[in-house]
Amino acid sequence: MNIQEQIKEYIHSQPESKRNDMQDLHRMIQEISPGCTLWFLDGKNEDHKTVSNPNIGYGFQIMEYAGGKTREFYQIGISGNTTGISVYILTIKDKTYLSEIYGEKIGKASVTGYCIKFKKLKDINTDILKAAIQDGFEAKN
Repeated sequence: MNIQEQIKEYIHSQPESKRNDMQDLHRMIQEISPGCTLWFLDGKNEDHKTVSNPNIGYGFQIMEYAGGKTREFYQIGISGNTTGISVYILTIKDKTYLSEIYGEKIGKASVTGYCIKFKKLKDINTDILKAAIQDGFEAKN
């Protein structure tokens, strides 16, 4: 199964209301960065044990860890979780930036150093979310 098929299957496995929001979000991110690299992580480690929620990734970066090791990874990610949807913005180094710039304006969402979590797309200002995602793509390492 290719990445597009895995993404489609993952989105369709969500409850209906979350499925529609994730489909809209998937489309939105691809409009912000047309032709970006797509990723799908099933949430399992090399022993096939579940270690995280599955997630869809967009874009490409080389992440560098404290010990000097590097890893290819996505810039923006989305994941369904028990309470809603998380959008991960992994390229912005300043971990106060998202909450300071977007936290007050985005609506009913929790904004941390690299994650914007909300229950439904209709609860947030999607223009603000788009701006945060655009910042994430532009902050490419």
